Amino acid sequence: MAKDFLLEIGTEEIPAKFSPGAMSQLEEQARKRLLELRLNYKEIQVFATPRRLTLIVLELADTQEDLSMEVKGPAVKAAYDANGAPTKAAQGFARGQGVSIEDLFVQEINGVPYVYARKSEVGLETKSLLPQLALDLINSLHFPKPMRWGDLDFRFARPIRWIVALYGSDIIPFEFVGLNSGRVSRGHRTLATAEVLISQPSDYREALRQAYVVIDPEERKALILAQLKELAEKVGGKVPEDEELLSEVIHLVEYPTALLGEVASQYMHLPEAVITTPMREHQRYFPVRTEEGKLLPYFITVRNGSDFALDTVKAGNEKVLKARLEDAAFYYREDQKVALADLVPKLGKIVYHEKLGTVEQRVERLRGLSGFMAESLSFGEGKQAEVDRTAYLAKADLVTLMVSDFPELQGIMGADYAQASGEKPEVCRGILEHYQPRFAGDATPASDSGRVVSIADKLDAIVGAFSIGIQPTGSQDPYALRRQAQGIVAVLLDSGWDLSLPELIQKSYSLFKEQGTTALPLGEILPLLLDFFQQRVRFVLQEQGLRYDTIDAVLALGSDNINRAVKRARVLSKKRGEEAFVLYAQTYTRCYNLSKKEALAELKEASLVDETEIALAKGISSRRQGFAEMIELGSYEEAYDLAWELVPQIEALFQAVMIMVEDEDLKKARLALLGQCVEMLGCLGELSLLA
Repeated sequence: MAKDFLLEIGTEEIPAKFSPGAMSQLEEQARKRLLELRLNYKEIQVFATPRRLTLIVLELADTQEDLSMEVKGPAVKAAYDANGAPTKAAQGFARGQGVSIEDLFVQEINGVPYVYARKSEVGLETKSLLPQLALDLINSLHFPKPMRWGDLDFRFARPIRWIVALYGSDIIPFEFVGLNSGRVSRGHRTLATAEVLISQPSDYREALRQAYVVIDPEERKALILAQLKELAEKVGGKVPEDEELLSEVIHLVEYPTALLGEVASQYMHLPEAVITTPMREHQRYFPVRTEEGKLLPYFITVRNGSDFALDTVKAGNEKVLKARLEDAAFYYREDQKVALADLVPKLGKIVYHEKLGTVEQRVERLRGLSGFMAESLSFGEGKQAEVDRTAYLAKADLVTLMVSDFPELQGIMGADYAQASGEKPEVCRGILEHYQPRFAGDATPASDSGRVVSIADKLDAIVGAFSIGIQPTGSQDPYALRRQAQGIVAVLLDSGWDLSLPELIQKSYSLFKEQGTTALPLGEILPLLLDFFQQRVRFVLQEQGLRYDTIDAVLALGSDNINRAVKRARVLSKKRGEEAFVLYAQTYTRCYNLSKKEALAELKEASLVDETEIALAKGISSRRQGFAEMIELGSYEEAYDLAWELVPQIEALFQAVMIMVEDEDLKKARLALLGQCVEMLGCLGELSLLA
């Protein structure tokens, strides 16, 4: 008879950011191990609170499924000698499968006879398998920063303090890290001092609820959202959606009780980010806003406990926030006593990287690379000056008191202080935006200054890292180079700028070289950098839903100009949906397969003799200039349409003549002609890679 299985791993408080990953791992490993053990079940449930990770398997079968399978052994010629007697190979195979020699039988695979053993295994009782399953599941969990305790070698997120393991009403006994499994759990650390006895898995939720533990994160989420809404409406406001903060708070509490606190009025003159950053980042408070988005002098925090002495808790939270805002107000006053530009020389005392110099040196590189881009984009003198000023001031706020204590405000405070110092609005906005996009899905800069300096900032970090041998490997990317490269791709696509990636990389590298901070030669890192960025472009195209072979075909032409590569991919994807594309691709592939076999010489039209090939050569010649102009302008759909006009002429050529003739001059001329066809028909990508 099927019964429910419960495994609870009780711990010291697990960091909130560890819990979602641990839940996913526990569910994945449980599914995997139950499949391997041939144990059927109805449903798997996984829960987590700060003090526990829990697995419940509903209606877990009481025995394994019986196993019956045929196991392939050695070939018959190796299993038996010339007299038909079994060899050592056959004897060893039979022994290994637990059957007798007489039980072996023969089956053919692709005409070759092999010996087989039919292996049967009666399923074991589930209860006998669960101790090892529980141990395997606990050992399978991994955490970003595990810890050891006592004299144990075992590592876990936090020390394990108790283990509950039940199958139905029966305890599943095992020992782990000096603890014996049982049926005794623990409730809320302060609200339930008595031990919680679990009679069977079906009683688990309610037993813990009585001990002030809401075991299901989704239930805690619903409770928190309802309380946030109710409290915010009392002061005529709302709590904007903040999934990241909400997710963290859910895993900080076992019994959520929200409370409304007030922000002292004397601090409401500070920039919004200065008020909300201590709230959100440091205290995990939810800011309250009006329907129009204006910040109100209130916050909501979620207590891990009941409503007992809630006014005292409220006063304590208000006191903590007031102290943080008092510091912020002091920093804000002191920082504005000095113009932002006067802080730039102080960046020379901050080391950016021991091999790449100071932040002041980095600012000079940002100015050089930003100026190069501004000139390449034909910005006027006024806009070039704004870009240079933005790059010069972009990192100045790193030496302010505010950013030193609240590093999350870098860029934000730079823009605010720049405005207070009388800088132009375009410069202030560029300083604010140059860190964007900070993460996947974040907004890209809207101003030209912000876009240019954002690209320069991220490219300087990437080229600098590669030049000293720091590159992402596998899942390791401590300097977030992939994220920064993805940011560059996003900014370029959003702006539509036709900038050459190799030229930008070479310029960035030259600025490092001028400062004497490079180590590896450009020829060694340039291919690595181009491939690194191409992978980011591939990711963007995959996110847009393009087929893998479309992406392969386009990227075979390179992605030196990211906007053009993406534009080609979109056009190719569109054209592939048209019926006529089949003939177009077939014609390209036929030309490509013939012309790739030999080195192409320059076309000598005088060597052509048939009227179809002469007409094709003239057709290409008459379209060549217009085609080149379309490619230069990035008008790939128009270039494709122009190339399509050659397809009937190419098909006529194949029907009229043979390409690989004995006349060497004629053959070379025809191959050269096909090479020109490949060049034009392949304007969207390497079409031979299409499936």
